Amino acid sequence: MADFLTAAEAARRLGVKPATLYAYVSRGVLTRTRATDGRASLFSAAEVDRLARRGRPRRPAGAADITVESAITEITADSLRYRGLDVMRLAVTRTFEEVAELLWTGELRPAAEPWQARPAALAAGRAAQAALPAGILPLERLQVIVPAMAATDPLRLQLDQSAVLAAGRNIIAGMVDCLPPAKPSPDTAGQAAPSLDATAGRAAPPPDAAAGRAGPIVARLWTRLCDRRASPGLLRAASAALVLLADHELAASTLAARAAASVRADPYAVVGTGMGAVSGALHGGASLGAEALLAAASGPDDVPRVVAELLRRGEKVPGFGHFVYRGGDPRATVLFDLVRRAAPKSGQLAVAEAVLAEIRAKSLPEPNIDFALATLSRVAGMVRGAGEAFFAVARAAGWVAHALEAYSGPGPLRPRAVYTGRPAQ
Repeated sequence: MADFLTAAEAARRLGVKPATLYAYVSRGVLTRTRATDGRASLFSAAEVDRLARRGRPRRPAGAADITVESAITEITADSLRYRGLDVMRLAVTRTFEEVAELLWTGELRPAAEPWQARPAALAAGRAAQAALPAGILPLERLQVIVPAMAATDPLRLQLDQSAVLAAGRNIIAGMVDCLPPAKPSPDTAGQAAPSLDATAGRAAPPPDAAAGRAGPIVARLWTRLCDRRASPGLLRAASAALVLLADHELAASTLAARAAASVRADPYAVVGTGMGAVSGALHGGASLGAEALLAAASGPDDVPRVVAELLRRGEKVPGFGHFVYRGGDPRATVLFDLVRRAAPKSGQLAVAEAVLAEIRAKSLPEPNIDFALATLSRVAGMVRGAGEAFFAVARAAGWVAHALEAYSGPGPLRPRAVYTGRPAQ
């Protein structure tokens, strides 16, 4: 194919590194074509030559491109795929454990048995979080649980695939099972439970009560974040949320986790690194802001006041707009529809619907997954900060997947800075 160049050939002709070549693609400077095998990248020789004659494009002020080749997740303007499979479909047809195994191994298969953390890891994680002050957010507990579990695993630096897979299952199960059972919070105490089944409002049973063993991750996480029994519909929505959040390419937390893995940090350290970044208000912490938005309105009629006050203060309405999905976050659409079907008469859902109507009336951006996650949390009557916990538990699967890729990669992920400081004296 004389009219096309491989990535290595194009990079040599331009005199740049392959990472810079792919940065040109992400910025629209170069067009990439897939080879017939669907894997190799090809570049138009004529387009490369024109760019070479023109000289290297300057980086726009404020832009930053870090490009990493990955076979895990593909994002387009309106879709999301894990290992080539549509995530919106996976969210309503597969369990979180199945999707995690898909991210890790490329194979979609049922889990052989429920995931369980080792007894020593559970003891250490529970003791560590029990020492924290009462009333702190679930994510803050998770941030001490993971390193405490790591200290009990003498083989954590064994980085072959089977060891990392075992560590991943241990980490995620431990994150969930080390959290204390949910208790009614001042924010939800006295509210009618939003579930529609006959058991709504009763305390949720232990996850192993029926089967005598650990159940699925979503059911166990529910009892840590909500003191009410889940209706089947809301539990399906919670399961879908975990799948929808499991990975999102090189989001900030995943880039941080992948950088840690590239220098051979162990899987616990990789997940801990990811959680440090995910707590940011512009990342996984955004659902906490959306929860506060919904909680601030006494009812649907109070929503215009709450939104107007945010805008009057010059603040962005949390849970709306997305850097990638300019036309609307498809993950939010799926999750919001599941919540609607599960609890159509919920007062908290009515508040969320009023927020949507108010935002759209003002022609502001469409809702993102953080708003849908906050809606699920409020409708279910979960503890404050439940959305962040969902985000961290789910995204741990993606962080482990990226760690597996990085462990088999060439070495450190080392971006370079463009120095803009004082000239040499």
